[in-house]
Amino acid sequence: MKFVDVKNDIAFRKIFGNENKKEILISFLNAVLELPEGKKIVTVEIKNPFQLPEIKHLKSTILDVSATDQRNISYIVEMQIEELEGFDKRVQYYTAKQYSAQIEKGEDYPKLNQVIFIGILDFKFFEDDTEYITKHRTVNIKTQKSTLTAMEYNFIELPKFTKQIENIETLVDKWIFFIKNATNLDVIPANIEDEGLKNAYQDAYKHNWTKEELESYHYAQMRKQDEIGKTTIAIKKAVEKATKQREIEIATTGIRNKITRETIMLMTGLTESELDDLYKQIETK
Repeated sequence: MKFVDVKNDIAFRKIFGNENKKEILISFLNAVLELPEGKKIVTVEIKNPFQLPEIKHLKSTILDVSATDQRNISYIVEMQIEELEGFDKRVQYYTAKQYSAQIEKGEDYPKLNQVIFIGILDFKFFEDDTEYITKHRTVNIKTQKSTLTAMEYNFIELPKFTKQIENIETLVDKWIFFIKNATNLDVIPANIEDEGLKNAYQDAYKHNWTKEELESYHYAQMRKQDEIGKTTIAIKKAVEKATKQREIEIATTGIRNKITRETIMLMTGLTESELDDLYKQIETK
């Protein structure tokens, strides 16, 4: 068996936004939120179910699945591959927007229901290196009691999750392992008993994908690599520019202190032509 990378745009939405297998999303939500018996989610309405996009319109790098349960609590499940500037503010804005969008202007505020955000991050966001799942609410700073519970934020930082399948016992850890490692597996792990997670593995099995779905999946993978390549080149150019600027500063100091050309070239790595240009610039000033 060969599984897709669940972190891929297409794979993530196909698995968690599957209207015909809502038990996948329900199992994931119950596991992450650690909901006890009697309060577990039993049904959800997926607001943006998976549809195969036209490849030319496949531009999003932020994928989310939105759902509500029988209590009208809203859930946002988002996969974020890399940290963007202002990510924390965007998460809060997006969640607040989802919260306020529940009613029209002039309607009763009591109609507003809780919105719970779950962010799956493929990067380290919080300084603490030990907790791979963190939960955030508005609390009284002095008492640490939470009364303002309209919005809740849950973050799963995949790089901090290092457990191997033989050491995993809880359902939430099995879910995190699936998201992070499924693409590296050849078979469904033996200790998977939850039906929702079993179905997630089945949906991640490439053999069960159509030709069109795989085409979009591979296109998304290529686009991801292109973005990584652009970032790598930009960083490389920035480093090269900074290095060159430093070499010029050292050479300029050497020229003004009457250090020999040979020594300056050895110190900086500048070519003879570059050094000639620098001498001319200094002489004309």
